[in-house]
Amino acid sequence: MKNKLNLIAILFCGALALYSCDSSEKSAQQETTVAETENEPAGVKAPAFNADSAYKFVAKQVAFGPRVPNTQPHKVTGDWIISKLKGYGADVKVQEFQMRAYDGTMLNLRNIIASYNPEAGTRIMLAAHWDTRPYADKDTNNQKKPIDGANDGGSGVAVLLEIARTINGAQQKPDVGVDLFFFDGEDYGQPDDSELPYVEDSWCLGSQYWSRNKHTPNYTAKYGILLDMVGAENARFAREGTSMQYAKNVVDKVWKAGNQLGYSDYFKYVNAPAITDDHAYINAIAKIPMIDIVEYNMSSIDGDFFGDYHHRHSDSMAIISPKTLKAVGQTVLHVVYNE
Repeated sequence: MKNKLNLIAILFCGALALYSCDSSEKSAQQETTVAETENEPAGVKAPAFNADSAYKFVAKQVAFGPRVPNTQPHKVTGDWIISKLKGYGADVKVQEFQMRAYDGTMLNLRNIIASYNPEAGTRIMLAAHWDTRPYADKDTNNQKKPIDGANDGGSGVAVLLEIARTINGAQQKPDVGVDLFFFDGEDYGQPDDSELPYVEDSWCLGSQYWSRNKHTPNYTAKYGILLDMVGAENARFAREGTSMQYAKNVVDKVWKAGNQLGYSDYFKYVNAPAITDDHAYINAIAKIPMIDIVEYNMSSIDGDFFGDYHHRHSDSMAIISPKTLKAVGQTVLHVVYNE
Protein backbone atom coordinates (compact mmCIF):
# COMPACT_ATOMS: atom_id res chain seq x y z
CA MET A 1 0.00 0.00 0.00
CA LYS A 2 1.09 3.55 -0.66
CA ASN A 3 3.46 4.94 1.94
CA LYS A 4 1.38 7.98 2.81
CA LEU A 5 -2.27 8.70 3.32
CA ASN A 6 -4.04 10.17 0.34
CA LEU A 7 -4.25 13.88 1.04
CA ILE A 8 -6.62 14.62 -1.84
CA ALA A 9 -9.96 15.58 -0.38
CA ILE A 10 -12.92 13.43 -1.34
CA LEU A 11 -15.38 15.64 -3.15
CA PHE A 12 -18.21 15.00 -0.83
CA CYS A 13 -16.23 14.52 2.34
CA GLY A 14 -18.21 17.28 3.95
CA ALA A 15 -21.49 15.52 3.26
CA LEU A 16 -20.24 12.33 4.82
CA ALA A 17 -18.39 14.15 7.60
CA LEU A 18 -15.46 11.79 7.10
CA TYR A 19 -12.73 14.12 8.19
CA SER A 20 -11.59 17.70 7.85
CA CYS A 21 -10.73 18.27 4.19
CA ASP A 22 -7.64 20.26 5.01
CA SER A 23 -5.75 17.84 7.24
CA SER A 24 -4.81 14.17 7.47
CA GLU A 25 -2.68 14.94 10.49
CA LYS A 26 -5.72 15.57 12.62
CA SER A 27 -5.83 13.34 15.67
CA ALA A 28 -8.00 10.25 15.57
CA GLN A 29 -9.70 11.40 18.74
CA GLN A 30 -11.09 14.42 16.90
CA GLU A 31 -12.45 12.14 14.17
CA THR A 32 -14.05 9.59 16.48
CA THR A 33 -17.76 9.18 15.93
CA VAL A 34 -20.14 7.99 18.58
CA ALA A 35 -20.22 4.20 18.54
CA GLU A 36 -23.59 2.64 17.95
CA THR A 37 -25.13 0.53 20.67
CA GLU A 38 -24.69 -3.03 19.41
CA ASN A 39 -26.85 -5.98 20.29
CA GLU A 40 -25.95 -9.64 20.20
CA PRO A 41 -25.38 -10.91 16.63
CA ALA A 42 -28.46 -12.29 14.98
CA GLY A 43 -29.02 -14.40 11.90
CA VAL A 44 -26.92 -17.29 10.64
CA LYS A 45 -24.13 -18.50 12.89
CA ALA A 46 -20.98 -18.74 10.79
CA PRO A 47 -18.46 -21.56 11.25
CA ALA A 48 -15.61 -20.89 13.66
CA PHE A 49 -12.53 -19.23 12.19
CA ASN A 50 -9.39 -21.08 13.34
CA ALA A 51 -6.83 -18.43 14.34
CA ASP A 52 -4.03 -20.95 14.89
CA SER A 53 -4.45 -22.26 11.35
CA ALA A 54 -4.39 -18.73 9.96
CA TYR A 55 -1.25 -17.97 11.97
CA LYS A 56 0.47 -20.99 10.42
CA PHE A 57 -0.49 -19.73 6.97
CA VAL A 58 1.30 -16.45 7.73
CA ALA A 59 4.38 -18.32 8.98
CA LYS A 60 4.46 -20.52 5.87
CA GLN A 61 4.55 -17.49 3.60
CA VAL A 62 7.31 -15.84 5.61
CA ALA A 63 9.30 -19.09 5.50
CA PHE A 64 9.30 -18.93 1.69
CA GLY A 65 11.11 -15.59 1.91
CA PRO A 66 10.12 -12.13 0.64
CA ARG A 67 7.52 -12.57 -2.11
CA VAL A 68 8.94 -9.97 -4.47
CA PRO A 69 7.89 -10.34 -8.13
CA ASN A 70 10.47 -11.93 -10.44
CA THR A 71 12.03 -13.93 -7.59
CA GLN A 72 11.93 -17.63 -6.75
CA PRO A 73 10.17 -17.15 -3.37
CA HIS A 74 7.44 -15.24 -5.21
CA LYS A 75 6.94 -18.05 -7.72
CA VAL A 76 6.96 -20.77 -5.07
CA THR A 77 4.50 -18.89 -2.88
CA GLY A 78 2.11 -18.38 -5.77
CA ASP A 79 2.25 -22.09 -6.62
CA TRP A 80 1.56 -22.93 -2.96
CA ILE A 81 -1.46 -20.61 -2.76
CA ILE A 82 -2.93 -22.17 -5.91
CA SER A 83 -2.35 -25.68 -4.58
CA LYS A 84 -3.97 -24.89 -1.22
CA LEU A 85 -7.04 -23.36 -2.85
CA LYS A 86 -7.52 -26.31 -5.16
CA GLY A 87 -7.13 -28.62 -2.18
CA TYR A 88 -9.91 -26.67 -0.47
CA GLY A 89 -12.30 -27.38 -3.31
CA ALA A 90 -12.28 -23.98 -4.97
CA ASP A 91 -12.68 -23.31 -8.68
CA VAL A 92 -9.31 -21.63 -9.27
CA LYS A 93 -8.37 -19.32 -12.12
CA VAL A 94 -4.89 -17.85 -12.58
CA GLN A 95 -4.40 -14.62 -14.45
CA GLU A 96 -0.82 -14.32 -15.71
CA PHE A 97 0.29 -10.96 -17.04
CA GLN A 98 3.16 -8.51 -17.24
CA MET A 99 3.26 -4.89 -16.11
CA ARG A 100 6.08 -2.41 -16.07
CA ALA A 101 7.06 -1.00 -12.69
CA TYR A 102 7.78 2.66 -12.01
CA ASP A 103 11.53 2.00 -12.46
CA GLY A 104 11.14 0.28 -15.82
CA THR A 105 11.36 -3.28 -14.53
CA MET A 106 9.01 -5.65 -16.36
CA LEU A 107 7.23 -7.65 -13.68
CA ASN A 108 5.88 -11.15 -14.22
CA LEU A 109 2.71 -11.23 -12.15
CA ARG A 110 -0.18 -13.53 -11.29
CA ASN A 111 -3.61 -12.76 -9.92
CA ILE A 112 -5.17 -15.82 -8.31
CA ILE A 113 -8.96 -16.09 -8.08
CA ALA A 114 -10.73 -18.87 -6.15
CA SER A 115 -14.50 -19.26 -6.35
CA TYR A 116 -17.07 -21.07 -4.24
CA ASN A 117 -20.62 -21.66 -5.47
CA PRO A 118 -19.65 -20.35 -8.93
CA GLU A 119 -23.20 -20.63 -10.28
CA ALA A 120 -24.66 -18.19 -7.74
CA GLY A 121 -25.81 -14.89 -9.17
CA THR A 122 -25.11 -12.90 -5.99
CA ARG A 123 -21.41 -12.82 -5.28
CA ILE A 124 -19.19 -11.42 -2.53
CA MET A 125 -15.60 -10.48 -3.36
CA LEU A 126 -12.89 -10.94 -0.70
CA ALA A 127 -9.37 -9.78 -1.54
CA ALA A 128 -5.78 -9.36 -0.37
CA HIS A 129 -2.39 -8.88 -2.01
CA TRP A 130 0.17 -11.67 -1.86
CA ASP A 131 3.37 -9.89 -2.94
CA THR A 132 5.72 -8.06 -0.57
CA ARG A 133 7.63 -4.78 -0.65
CA PRO A 134 10.98 -5.12 -2.51
CA TYR A 135 12.73 -2.79 -0.07
CA ALA A 136 12.43 -1.46 3.47
CA ASP A 137 12.25 2.18 2.45
CA LYS A 138 10.99 3.35 5.86
CA ASP A 139 13.70 1.54 7.81
CA THR A 140 16.97 3.08 8.99
CA ASN A 141 18.95 -0.07 8.17
CA ASN A 142 19.17 -2.24 5.06
CA GLN A 143 16.70 -0.11 3.18
CA LYS A 144 17.46 -1.84 -0.13
CA LYS A 145 16.64 -5.30 1.18
CA PRO A 146 13.11 -6.74 0.90
CA ILE A 147 10.92 -7.18 3.95
CA ASP A 148 9.31 -10.35 5.33
CA GLY A 149 5.86 -8.86 4.90
CA ALA A 150 4.31 -10.99 7.62
CA ASN A 151 1.54 -8.46 8.14
CA ASP A 152 1.71 -6.39 4.95
CA GLY A 153 0.68 -9.12 2.55
CA GLY A 154 0.99 -12.27 4.62
CA SER A 155 -1.87 -11.64 7.05
CA GLY A 156 -4.52 -10.90 4.44
CA VAL A 157 -3.56 -13.98 2.44
CA ALA A 158 -3.67 -16.12 5.58
CA VAL A 159 -7.17 -14.96 6.48
CA LEU A 160 -8.42 -15.69 2.96
CA LEU A 161 -6.85 -19.15 2.96
CA GLU A 162 -8.43 -19.94 6.32
CA ILE A 163 -11.79 -18.74 5.04
CA ALA A 164 -11.35 -21.08 2.06
CA ARG A 165 -10.47 -23.97 4.35
CA THR A 166 -13.44 -23.18 6.59
CA ILE A 167 -16.00 -22.93 3.80
CA ASN A 168 -14.73 -26.14 2.22
CA GLY A 169 -15.03 -28.08 5.49
CA ALA A 170 -18.28 -26.57 6.73
CA GLN A 171 -21.49 -28.54 6.56
CA GLN A 172 -23.43 -25.36 5.88
CA LYS A 173 -22.16 -23.27 2.97
CA PRO A 174 -22.86 -19.57 2.34
CA ASP A 175 -26.00 -18.87 0.31
CA VAL A 176 -24.04 -16.52 -1.94
CA GLY A 177 -21.09 -17.07 -4.23
CA VAL A 178 -17.75 -16.20 -2.66
CA ASP A 179 -14.72 -15.19 -4.73
CA LEU A 180 -11.29 -14.89 -3.12
CA PHE A 181 -8.88 -12.60 -4.96
CA PHE A 182 -5.14 -12.71 -4.38
CA PHE A 183 -3.79 -9.64 -6.17
CA ASP A 184 -0.16 -9.42 -7.23
CA GLY A 185 2.14 -6.42 -7.63
CA GLU A 186 0.41 -4.28 -5.01
CA ASP A 187 3.54 -3.26 -3.11
CA TYR A 188 5.99 -2.49 -5.95
CA GLY A 189 5.08 1.20 -5.91
CA GLN A 190 7.39 4.17 -6.24
CA PRO A 191 9.06 5.20 -2.95
CA ASP A 192 8.35 8.68 -1.68
CA ASP A 193 12.04 9.60 -1.85
CA SER A 194 12.59 8.21 -5.35
CA GLU A 195 14.81 10.32 -7.59
CA LEU A 196 13.01 9.06 -10.68
CA PRO A 197 10.24 11.11 -12.31
CA TYR A 198 6.90 10.55 -10.62
CA VAL A 199 4.89 7.72 -12.14
CA GLU A 200 1.13 7.80 -11.76
CA ASP A 201 -0.59 4.66 -10.46
CA SER A 202 2.63 2.75 -9.68
CA TRP A 203 0.95 0.86 -6.83
CA CYS A 204 -1.68 -1.90 -6.90
CA LEU A 205 -0.71 -3.24 -10.32
CA GLY A 206 -2.63 -6.50 -10.01
CA SER A 207 -5.95 -4.91 -9.10
CA GLN A 208 -5.50 -2.32 -11.84
CA TYR A 209 -4.94 -5.07 -14.39
CA TRP A 210 -7.86 -7.17 -13.20
CA SER A 211 -10.22 -4.19 -13.16
CA ARG A 212 -9.55 -3.72 -16.88
CA ASN A 213 -9.24 -7.42 -17.73
CA LYS A 214 -11.66 -9.38 -15.57
CA HIS A 215 -11.06 -13.12 -15.30
CA THR A 216 -14.69 -13.68 -16.28
CA PRO A 217 -16.29 -11.27 -18.78
CA ASN A 218 -18.84 -8.98 -17.16
CA TYR A 219 -17.96 -10.26 -13.68
CA THR A 220 -19.54 -8.27 -10.90
CA ALA A 221 -20.18 -8.64 -7.18
CA LYS A 222 -22.61 -7.19 -4.69
CA TYR A 223 -19.62 -5.77 -2.84
CA GLY A 224 -16.04 -6.52 -1.87
CA ILE A 225 -13.92 -6.55 1.28
CA LEU A 226 -10.16 -5.97 1.01
CA LEU A 227 -7.89 -7.21 3.81
CA ASP A 228 -4.56 -5.44 4.20
CA MET A 229 -2.37 -5.55 7.32
CA VAL A 230 -4.92 -7.42 9.42
CA GLY A 231 -2.68 -9.47 11.74
CA ALA A 232 -0.63 -7.21 13.96
CA GLU A 233 -1.00 -7.43 17.73
CA ASN A 234 -3.42 -4.81 19.09
CA ALA A 235 -4.28 -3.60 15.60
CA ARG A 236 -7.06 -1.07 15.22
CA PHE A 237 -9.21 -0.66 12.13
CA ALA A 238 -10.78 2.70 11.30
CA ARG A 239 -13.38 3.50 8.67
CA GLU A 240 -11.15 4.43 5.74
CA GLY A 241 -12.11 7.31 3.48
CA THR A 242 -12.40 5.63 0.08
CA SER A 243 -14.43 2.83 1.66
CA MET A 244 -16.81 5.39 3.15
CA GLN A 245 -17.06 7.24 -0.16
CA TYR A 246 -18.00 4.24 -2.29
CA ALA A 247 -19.46 1.70 0.12
CA LYS A 248 -20.49 3.24 3.43
CA ASN A 249 -23.29 0.68 3.80
CA VAL A 250 -20.74 -2.14 3.62
CA VAL A 251 -18.49 -0.42 6.17
CA ASP A 252 -21.49 -0.08 8.47
CA LYS A 253 -22.36 -3.76 8.01
CA VAL A 254 -18.84 -5.02 8.72
CA TRP A 255 -18.20 -2.71 11.69
CA LYS A 256 -21.54 -3.58 13.22
CA ALA A 257 -20.79 -7.30 12.85
CA GLY A 258 -17.34 -6.90 14.39
CA ASN A 259 -18.73 -5.05 17.38
CA GLN A 260 -21.61 -7.49 17.84
CA LEU A 261 -19.19 -10.41 17.83
CA GLY A 262 -17.15 -8.86 20.64
CA TYR A 263 -14.34 -7.29 18.60
CA SER A 264 -14.97 -3.65 19.48
CA ASP A 265 -11.31 -3.28 20.48
CA TYR A 266 -10.43 -3.81 16.81
CA PHE A 267 -13.26 -2.29 14.77
CA LYS A 268 -13.37 1.32 15.92
CA TYR A 269 -15.98 3.89 15.01
CA VAL A 270 -13.28 6.29 13.87
CA ASN A 271 -13.09 7.91 10.44
CA ALA A 272 -9.73 7.94 8.64
CA PRO A 273 -8.44 9.59 5.45
CA ALA A 274 -8.57 7.82 2.11
CA ILE A 275 -5.58 5.71 1.10
CA THR A 276 -4.26 4.26 -2.14
CA ASP A 277 -4.91 0.51 -1.95
CA ASP A 278 -6.35 -2.20 -4.20
CA HIS A 279 -9.93 -1.26 -3.34
CA ALA A 280 -9.48 2.20 -4.86
CA TYR A 281 -9.12 0.69 -8.34
CA ILE A 282 -11.86 -1.89 -7.84
CA ASN A 283 -14.21 0.95 -6.94
CA ALA A 284 -13.12 3.42 -9.62
CA ILE A 285 -12.48 1.09 -12.58
CA ALA A 286 -14.34 -2.16 -11.94
CA LYS A 287 -17.30 -0.28 -10.43
CA ILE A 288 -17.68 -2.79 -7.60
CA PRO A 289 -18.18 -1.21 -4.15
CA MET A 290 -15.28 -2.42 -2.02
CA ILE A 291 -14.11 -1.49 1.45
CA ASP A 292 -10.68 -1.83 3.04
CA ILE A 293 -10.09 -3.38 6.45
CA VAL A 294 -6.64 -1.94 7.08
CA GLU A 295 -4.73 -1.06 10.22
CA TYR A 296 -4.82 2.59 11.19
CA ASN A 297 -2.55 3.67 14.04
CA MET A 298 -4.75 6.17 15.83
CA SER A 299 -2.10 7.09 18.39
CA SER A 300 0.56 8.03 15.85
CA ILE A 301 2.45 11.18 16.76
CA ASP A 302 4.75 11.22 13.72
CA GLY A 303 2.16 10.75 10.99
CA ASP A 304 3.02 7.08 10.38
CA PHE A 305 -0.57 5.88 10.62
CA PHE A 306 0.16 2.41 9.22
CA GLY A 307 2.17 1.29 12.24
CA ASP A 308 5.82 1.37 13.18
CA TYR A 309 6.54 -1.85 11.25
CA HIS A 310 5.18 -0.57 7.91
CA HIS A 311 7.70 -1.06 5.09
CA ARG A 312 10.33 -1.96 7.67
CA HIS A 313 12.16 -5.17 8.56
CA SER A 314 10.17 -5.33 11.78
CA ASP A 315 7.21 -6.55 9.72
CA SER A 316 7.98 -10.11 10.83
CA MET A 317 6.25 -12.96 12.64
CA ALA A 318 7.07 -11.22 15.93
CA ILE A 319 4.21 -8.76 15.42
CA ILE A 320 1.54 -11.26 14.29
CA SER A 321 -1.29 -12.04 16.72
CA PRO A 322 -3.75 -14.94 16.34
CA LYS A 323 -6.28 -12.80 18.23
CA THR A 324 -6.23 -10.13 15.53
CA LEU A 325 -6.48 -12.72 12.76
CA LYS A 326 -9.47 -14.21 14.59
CA ALA A 327 -11.24 -10.87 14.97
CA VAL A 328 -10.97 -10.12 11.27
CA GLY A 329 -11.59 -13.63 9.98
CA GLN A 330 -14.62 -14.33 12.16
CA THR A 331 -16.15 -10.96 11.33
CA VAL A 332 -15.78 -11.48 7.59
CA LEU A 333 -17.19 -15.01 7.81
CA HIS A 334 -20.18 -13.72 9.78
CA VAL A 335 -20.88 -11.05 7.15
CA VAL A 336 -20.62 -13.53 4.26
CA TYR A 337 -22.81 -16.15 5.92
CA ASN A 338 -25.49 -13.58 6.64
CA GLU A 339 -25.95 -12.40 3.07
